[in-house]
Amino acid sequence: MSSVLACLIDQGKLSRDSLEVLGAGRLLAAELGTGLAAAVIGGETEALSAAAGEYGAGKVYSVQDPVLEQYYCDGYLAALEAVCRECNPLVVLFVTNLPGRELAPRLARRLGSASLVDCLSFTVNRETRRIVFTKPVFGGKALARAVVNAVPAVVALRRRSFEPPRQDGIAPEVVPVKPASIPPTPFRVLEQVEEQQAGIRLEDARVIVAGGQGLGGPENFKQLEELSALLGGTVGASRAAVDNGWVSSSKQVGQTGKIVAPDLYLAVGISGASQHLAGVSGAKVIVAINIDPEAPIFGAARLGVVSDYREVLPPLIEKVKMLTSG
Repeated sequence: MSSVLACLIDQGKLSRDSLEVLGAGRLLAAELGTGLAAAVIGGETEALSAAAGEYGAGKVYSVQDPVLEQYYCDGYLAALEAVCRECNPLVVLFVTNLPGRELAPRLARRLGSASLVDCLSFTVNRETRRIVFTKPVFGGKALARAVVNAVPAVVALRRRSFEPPRQDGIAPEVVPVKPASIPPTPFRVLEQVEEQQAGIRLEDARVIVAGGQGLGGPENFKQLEELSALLGGTVGASRAAVDNGWVSSSKQVGQTGKIVAPDLYLAVGISGASQHLAGVSGAKVIVAINIDPEAPIFGAARLGVVSDYREVLPPLIEKVKMLTSG
């Protein structure tokens, strides 16, 4: 009972979410003085197993079965329970996406342990091996420090809170695991439609220029598009802008939208409700432009401009054009 187990819920290739879990797992394993293992589940697992090894997993527990080709909670839960009973990990790591939210508490219950979801960071006392996790509470208005006293600690990490690890190119030891039984899938896939998205995805953008209700209408997002293009980024939006129908829901940033961690987050006409701030807590620099000096966004911003955005954006765009053209 010594390893850190990273649960990789992917098919075909490692996603950014899985890379972040492996990155966090490597950090935690190093602090605990133990090894990093990975759980890989699917219809075909050879490619994912090899990729997990390249990114730091010394041992990969593979559950391969045709019924697991597509993710479904009951099947993957049975597979992960079998893996945990095989390797007896000290910590089990997920990412807080849809599968992570479904699986982490259920797996903890089956293992007689407890779970934490949406954790941002951790600290380790190397002598006692006590792990203290930090997570937002009260809609992101405060941070709580929590310890899981049961073993294994089952923890889901907030997306974009950890960096992907370096690629070492090491071949892992692959351990096949066969669950006693896998519940049948409750659905049948009739068709898969991949969402078409032009430009940079919000989750991957290093610069995001986001607009809120203060913009007044959809036509004013054109300035944000121009500025984000000049900065090599993409456009985001608050929930209010999405609910008004000004932009697509795929652009929504916040607790009920996308969790992002860009180098620069420029918030234009966004008041900064706690649900929105919960989605941008990983941003390295937040710059806010808002006409209301009491807007909550200024409490999270490193730089704030109290002004009508229509007076700020045009000269800013011109200045950026001068800098990028030179």
